[in-house]
Amino acid sequence: MIDPKRHADSRGLIESVLRYIPGFRGYLEKDYRQESDHLVRRWMADRLQHSKRSLDAGMTSLVDAGRIDQLPAWERLKNRLDAVILRLRSAVRGYSGFFDFVQVNTDLLDQVYEHDMALVQSVEKLALAIEQTAGSGDVPGSTTSEWLRQIDDIDRRFSQRGEMLNGLNAAAVG
Repeated sequence: MIDPKRHADSRGLIESVLRYIPGFRGYLEKDYRQESDHLVRRWMADRLQHSKRSLDAGMTSLVDAGRIDQLPAWERLKNRLDAVILRLRSAVRGYSGFFDFVQVNTDLLDQVYEHDMALVQSVEKLALAIEQTAGSGDVPGSTTSEWLRQIDDIDRRFSQRGEMLNGLNAAAVG
């Protein structure tokens, strides 16, 4: 699982030395924040994309079993998942307005990182649930409804993340 706070731990010796050059450290920190943001969003999108294989297998099982009446709910599920994946992949890399600032309130930044970790855990929980259950197609309607609720929750929390980053941007300006 990705921890955005630990992304900078893997930097090389040269980068560590360059961090002591005045002004260069801020540039590196901005770059690390942008890259961490991108890596977290890409991981979440890839993880959800991978779970769609089980949805496809489940839909095939439904067709094979003649339970065509259940396909619309599964299609809705798949479409909502696609929309969230697209949103994660297409978000502006690094939220440039926020990441342009070197000085950032670390308490607010920690809140964003904690929010990111909770979001990553929600994505992992949903993906595992889909992968462990959907392939057989023998899934109760209440389960697909719960998955839809979880997808909506991930989408809502991703929106909150954007609001938090906008708050960091305002704090950096102020």
